[in-house]
Amino acid sequence: MMQSHSYQHKNIAVFGLGKSGMATARQLHLGAAHVFVWDDNEARRKAALEAGLIVQDLTENSWPEAEALVLSPGVPLTHPAPHPVVNLAKEAGAAVIGDIEIFLQEKEAGRVIGVTGTNGKSTTSALIHHLLISAGKSSALGGNIGTPVMDLPELDQEGCYVLELSSYQLDLTPSWQADIAILLNITPDHLDRHGDMEGYAAVKKRIFQNQDESSVAIINIDDPLCEHIATCLAIHGEGKLIPVSTTSPVAGGGSVIDGRLEDRSSDDQSWTMDISKIGSLRGRHNWQNAAAAVAAARTAGLTPDEIRDGLQSFGGLAHRMEEVGQCENILFINDSKATNAEAAEKALTSFDNIFWIAGGRQKVGGIASLEPHFNRIRGAFLIGEATESFAETLEGKVPFQKCQDLNDAAKRAAEAAREMGEGSTVVLLSPAAASFDQFASFEARGDAFRAAVRQWITEEML
Repeated sequence: MMQSHSYQHKNIAVFGLGKSGMATARQLHLGAAHVFVWDDNEARRKAALEAGLIVQDLTENSWPEAEALVLSPGVPLTHPAPHPVVNLAKEAGAAVIGDIEIFLQEKEAGRVIGVTGTNGKSTTSALIHHLLISAGKSSALGGNIGTPVMDLPELDQEGCYVLELSSYQLDLTPSWQADIAILLNITPDHLDRHGDMEGYAAVKKRIFQNQDESSVAIINIDDPLCEHIATCLAIHGEGKLIPVSTTSPVAGGGSVIDGRLEDRSSDDQSWTMDISKIGSLRGRHNWQNAAAAVAAARTAGLTPDEIRDGLQSFGGLAHRMEEVGQCENILFINDSKATNAEAAEKALTSFDNIFWIAGGRQKVGGIASLEPHFNRIRGAFLIGEATESFAETLEGKVPFQKCQDLNDAAKRAAEAAREMGEGSTVVLLSPAAASFDQFASFEARGDAFRAAVRQWITEEML
């Protein structure tokens, strides 16, 4: 684990004791810091006491004169208004930072690969890590995905830390600097936390801050906001710029056109590969992810053969267009992470003959924006609070059934796909809605779908 010594014998406060907050507090404590912690959750406070930490309500005026406040990324920093603990810290002259900032102070060796974007950052981060590990390289994956950064192992000089970063985390990391920085896209999200799109884009752009002539910036130039940032970096940036695209080949960059990957990011060699048959990289959005990941892997020193082998063995991430079963001509896809229409669109454009399971707690706009893709859908199976609203949108355009729950929907969709007969069909869970009306999380929803699919396939084979 990452040992912490920067705050030895100093006071430091930690607000929010989720996975990352607790990991940071624990490592600071082991590094002989005087750690004051607080969380609104009583069970987390109890766990902190048992770990030997000082539990003190940091929202009261008795501020512990800490040099810094490590803030949970989910706590408002600026918008819609700073959390009271932020105001108290600033009034006391304490720096307000996140766990990534602590990590950067403690890291002794290894390169940093940072990945951000509104969508695709988890898949891209996981793919880069997989490419490095499958090639026998030393790599650790963490940040917004999986392991908290302070629980990552110490790497040697040749190792790579692959960090997925949300806008919240970038906002709390003033000294952020990446050897390889990737920006995938910027679409409206978290505007309540950043004020407006200008504020949101400005935070995302920080992925490239403090880069020097040895650094690399990888940007998806198909996205208008990202393209503008790329233009600015080309003029004012000091490092190497590698553009990626899924619409046209780019000189000095990477592209995937109709499933054909072409990498020109290395000066000494360009190469191509057909990735259209790799199930875990279906769809243009995953081609974008692959182009960025390949450019990062090439920059990190991997050969085309190493990358080719790694791409072919990549299994993808759970709940993101995940293949969870196949029975004769029916493929079952778990895309539970698609909690809004924009995310569901990526799955709908990746398949034909779709038997679509959708619904949950509706997001603003519903599924009206998906109408151009309704011709791919053979039937829709609706669940949750959004059932009536989604049914209104689909009326007269797509046959639909109102289902009792996810198990009922999975069974009905599978039977309808079987009745279609010849030809490939897809039973797709891509809800275009949040899970919280029926499940604790999108992961729980995806797990329930996976179990329902396995049960149906088992019964079919008896």
